[in-house]
Amino acid sequence: MITSQPGDLFQPGDLLNNTYRIEMLLGRGGTSNVYKARSEISGNLVAIKVLKQEFSGNEDFTVLMAREENIREIRHDAVVRYSENHRTPDGHIYLLMDYIDGPGLDKKLKQGPMDAADLLIICRRVAEGLKAAHARNIVHRDLSPDNIILRDGNPAQAVIIDFGIAKDTNPGAQTIVGNEFAGKYSYAAPEQLSGNTDARADIYSLGALLLANFRGAAPSLGANPMEVVENKQKPLNTEGLPTPFKQLIERMCDPDPDRRLGSAADVLTFLDRVENDPNAAIEPEAASPADEATIIVPNAAAAAKKTPQSPPKKPSKAEGGRSKAPILVLVVILAFVGAGAGAFFSGLLDPLLGPSYPVAQPFTLIVEKPKTGPTRAVGNMPSEDSRTALADLVEQADISLSSGAISDSWAEDVLATVRPLSDLQQWRLTVSDNQAKLSGITSDPDLAAALNAKFADGLPGGLDGAVQITYRLPVVAISQVRGLVGGFEDCGPLNVSPGSVGGGFGPEDTITVTGRLAGSETRVRMFDALRGLVGNRKIALKVEILNPSLCIVEAALPKAPTGKIDVVFSTGNESTANPSGRFFVGENPVIDVKLPASITSGFLTVSILDVSGNVFHLLPNLSRQQNSIAELRGDTTGPLSVRVAYTLAESALNGGLAFRVDDSTLGKSRVLVLHSSEPLFAGLRPTSESAVGFAEALKENSARDAGLILSMDSKILETALP
Repeated sequence: MITSQPGDLFQPGDLLNNTYRIEMLLGRGGTSNVYKARSEISGNLVAIKVLKQEFSGNEDFTVLMAREENIREIRHDAVVRYSENHRTPDGHIYLLMDYIDGPGLDKKLKQGPMDAADLLIICRRVAEGLKAAHARNIVHRDLSPDNIILRDGNPAQAVIIDFGIAKDTNPGAQTIVGNEFAGKYSYAAPEQLSGNTDARADIYSLGALLLANFRGAAPSLGANPMEVVENKQKPLNTEGLPTPFKQLIERMCDPDPDRRLGSAADVLTFLDRVENDPNAAIEPEAASPADEATIIVPNAAAAAKKTPQSPPKKPSKAEGGRSKAPILVLVVILAFVGAGAGAFFSGLLDPLLGPSYPVAQPFTLIVEKPKTGPTRAVGNMPSEDSRTALADLVEQADISLSSGAISDSWAEDVLATVRPLSDLQQWRLTVSDNQAKLSGITSDPDLAAALNAKFADGLPGGLDGAVQITYRLPVVAISQVRGLVGGFEDCGPLNVSPGSVGGGFGPEDTITVTGRLAGSETRVRMFDALRGLVGNRKIALKVEILNPSLCIVEAALPKAPTGKIDVVFSTGNESTANPSGRFFVGENPVIDVKLPASITSGFLTVSILDVSGNVFHLLPNLSRQQNSIAELRGDTTGPLSVRVAYTLAESALNGGLAFRVDDSTLGKSRVLVLHSSEPLFAGLRPTSESAVGFAEALKENSARDAGLILSMDSKILETALP
C-alpha cells in the first residue's frame, strides 16, 4: 500500500461530494493521483483519478481528462470502464472508473519471471481489448506492466487501465509532461521517440512488456538518450524463449513498423493459428522415417502422380476374378467414409457423437452472489443440459455453449461446487479451464465450518484451486473500536459514535470518530487499523488535525464546559470580517472576544497557541494587566466586544498586540478563552512563552484553578499561502 502524506489532496476517510468515501491512495503520477474509494450509496468500490491542482487550470490537461472520459464508449471486459468527470466545489477535477482488484504486471515483474503459457493468455486478452480500442481510433500509447492488472490474479482476466491523461492534444504526438517525451522508454516503440504513433506502437509495447515479464526484468536500453535511441533500432533479444512465444515477440516487436504484426487482429490470428496447430509457427524439421506399423494412404491424385505409367499387365482369368473384389470393397468403404463425414458436418450424428461447439480458450466461467444484486453466471458450459442446470441455480445467466481443454467431469464438478453455496451472504467462483477459485462470506459460524469441511480436500473432481469461506463477525463490539481508537489519542480524547446494534456495529453501520489529532499521519494509521478491525463497514473520521504544539497544551487543559463566549476574526488591513478564520501571508489578523449580556462578572484569560509552538497571552499580559470583566464592561450593558489582537494602526497608537502573517508560521493556531471566577495562574504569565512552558503552568496550577474555571471556548485561526 502507498502511504498517504499530509499534502495529499484526499485522506483515508474523506467523503468526496457526499458520495465516495476515500479508502486509500493507489498511486501517484506526474499529473494525477489515483485513490480507491467506496460509494456510500451502492457500496461498490471505484477508482478515482484526481488531476493535480497545478494542472486544473491548464486547458490542455482538462481536454485530455475529457478525452480519457470518452473512452467509456469502449465496451470490453479487457478495458477498464470509465464513468465521467466531476469537479469538487473547490475546483479539483476527478474521473471515476472501475476499481480492478488484483496485481498489476509491474508487481508480477518484481516477483520474477512468468510462465510463457500465462503470458500468451494475457497477450490474447489484452489484444482483444486493444482491438476494441483501435476500432474507435483510440491508441493507448503508454502500454507498460503497470497499466495491465490481472483481476483476481487471473491471466485470463487481464484489464488495460490508464489510457492516459498525460497525452498531447495533437493527433500522433508523444506523451507529454511539459514538452518532453515522458513515456516509458523500455516499452515504447522506436517510432514513438520521434513522435510517430499509431496502433502498431501498442502492438510493440505489448510484446515488449510480455518479454520483460517472461524474463522478470525490464530491458536495459542504455545510460543516456543517445544509447536509448540507438538500441531502440535493434531487435529485442529473444534468445532462450520457447516457441511459439519467441516468434510472437519477434513479430510484434520488429523495429520496423511495416514488418511488424500490423494490428491487434493480426496478433489474435497468430495466436489462433498456434492454438489450432502448435507446430504451425515452428520451422519444419527433417522428416523421420515412418514407423513400420504406420500405414500412409495417399489421396487419389497423389497416388496417380506417383504410379509408374508402364503398360498394364493383362490379367489372367484367375487374376481378373480376384482383382475386382478389393476394388469394390474400397469403393464401399470410401462411400461410407464420405457419408459419415457429411453426416458429421451436417449434425446428423450429434445424437451419437454430441454436438460440436466453438472452442473457448481459455474455458472460463464466473458464478457469483455479490453483496447487492442477483446471483449470476457468465461464461461457458460444455452442454445444453449443464447450461440449463446452472441457470436453475442462479437468477441471471449469460452462458455460451463451448468446447475447451477441460476435464470430462468439469460441468458436474462446477454444479457440485455451486449447489451448497446458496446460504452464503456473498460468494464467487471463478474457473479458467480446470483452475478454479472459490471464496465466500458468512456470519454463520456453523455454515462456514461445514463448507470449509466439505472442501477440505479441495474442489470436486478435475477442478484444481483454492477455497476460502470466511466467517465474518456480524457485530463489532463498540468496546473494541474504542479500545483501538484510544491508542491513537495524541491530541486529547477521541469519541466514537454508538452502533445500531446493542453494544456494537452491524455490517451496514458507519463507524464515526470525532476529536482532534496531532497530524495527518496519525489519522491515516488510525484509519488503516480500523479497516483491519471492522472490515468493509464504512468509516468516517471527522477529526480536526492540529499540530504537536497545540496538542501538548490540549492534553494539559482543564476539564470545563463551553460557554457562550464567541471569538470573531476580521482582516485589519482590509477592515473586513473574516468568519473563516483563514488568513494569508501579508494579512493582519484582528481578534475580538464577544461576551453575551449574561456574563457580567469574573475574569477573562485569552491566549493564542501559535502554530510555531509559542503561546501569546493576549489578556492579561504585562502591558495590559486588567482582565476583570466588570472593569472591561465599565458602564456597558448588553453584549460586549473586547479586542485582544489589534490592527497595525491601532497597535501603533495604543501599544496593543498586533500580528502580520509571514510564511514562517503557516498552519493552525488556536485562540483559547477561559472565563474564571478568580484570576488564574497565581499571577501574570509573560507575554509569550513556549507551548511546553504553558502546559507545565497549567499542570502546576490545575488543582487550584480547576475549581475557578467557569467555561472554556476556543476557535481555530489558520494561516496559509495565497
